[in-house]
Amino acid sequence: MHTAFAAELEERLVRYARLDTQADEGSSTTPSTAKQYDLLNLLVEELHAIGAEEVTLTSYGAVLATIPATVAHSVPTIAFLAHVDTAPAFNGTGVKPLVHRNYDGNPIVLPDDPHQVLTTDHFPYLETKIGDDIITASGTTLLGADDKAGIAIIMTMAHYLLQERTVPHGKIRLCFTPDEEIGRGVHPDLPRDLQADAAYTLDGGPLGEVVYETFSADKATVQITGVSIHPGYAKGELVNALHLAAKIIDTLPQVTMTPETTDGRQGFIHVYQMTGTAAAAELHFILRDFEREGLQAHGELLQQVCATIQATEPRAQITCTITPQYRNMRYWLEHDMRPVELALEACQQLGIEPFSPPTRGGTDGSRLTEMGVPTPNLFTGMQNIHGPLEWISVQDMVHATAVCVKLAQLWSKG
Repeated sequence: MHTAFAAELEERLVRYARLDTQADEGSSTTPSTAKQYDLLNLLVEELHAIGAEEVTLTSYGAVLATIPATVAHSVPTIAFLAHVDTAPAFNGTGVKPLVHRNYDGNPIVLPDDPHQVLTTDHFPYLETKIGDDIITASGTTLLGADDKAGIAIIMTMAHYLLQERTVPHGKIRLCFTPDEEIGRGVHPDLPRDLQADAAYTLDGGPLGEVVYETFSADKATVQITGVSIHPGYAKGELVNALHLAAKIIDTLPQVTMTPETTDGRQGFIHVYQMTGTAAAAELHFILRDFEREGLQAHGELLQQVCATIQATEPRAQITCTITPQYRNMRYWLEHDMRPVELALEACQQLGIEPFSPPTRGGTDGSRLTEMGVPTPNLFTGMQNIHGPLEWISVQDMVHATAVCVKLAQLWSKG
């Protein structure tokens, strides 16, 4: 079974990764980019080809399908989800997946940019994968294993279960969402359309990772309107919006509250985009913390800094708008840990040592859990996501697929 999984997983990930499916936060459409349909439509075709039932592409750009139950008794319906979009943080056009077979532990130099090198010194997890088949991009793009590895795992699991009808399992729902990377993967109608009692996202990292605690997240937009005038006659008149934007960034804590200075359970305030002119500027922030109180404090601090800079220059106009994104799934899962416990049991039965770190990010499962469908996140093996050094072990994907099959069996016990 595992050998067959490996070949299919590799072939699927390579095929999916070649498709450019980057999301666009500035777009108001759903999905945010039309090119996400290239993969969504392909998945519809492939689901039909492997014999899935109730294959649907929704109006909001999610693909849904069903693997019918093989047990007669009533058991919970579970779902497996992955997202088709890739992050807008780095180039996703022209991805050339490369398979490095039987990795020998030496540096992996990516050919299209030889400055991009994977080494076991810098990436200790890579050292644990000697002998595995490693997939990377070529050096000038991300790979897109986040989350096309998750898609490949779910599709390979589905293909296996649809062929091997003797494997006991209840009704299984499959779901592939758009726009997860920009926080818009879970449409308000998705919980109703999914029709699942519990779910799992395949969007995690190292072998054995079972996540049931994520960041809570808000987004903040700061808009600054200055006073514009010809710079030759600007003395005493010009109010430069870019200067005010820089003051806001400089006034925020730099040493204790940015992504590059925090880890573990520490939250942060992250400015990730600044645009504008001397006349008007806009700052975009993400606010993250594991606890609601910490997240609220980050928002209040940002608003206080904006108010302070506003007070220094009353001729300007500064507004700070905070928009909720998602909340720590732990708040809901801690009331019903069965989806987590079965995931841990599935790993253990397969000889995989599970672990559950709090993840410094979020998934579609964060929103789904909040909306009533408990959805922990499972490992895929993906590493160094959102950049040119992204890589994944095919053998980690094999283990993830086996965990999904085992989960289907464990849930069939009712």
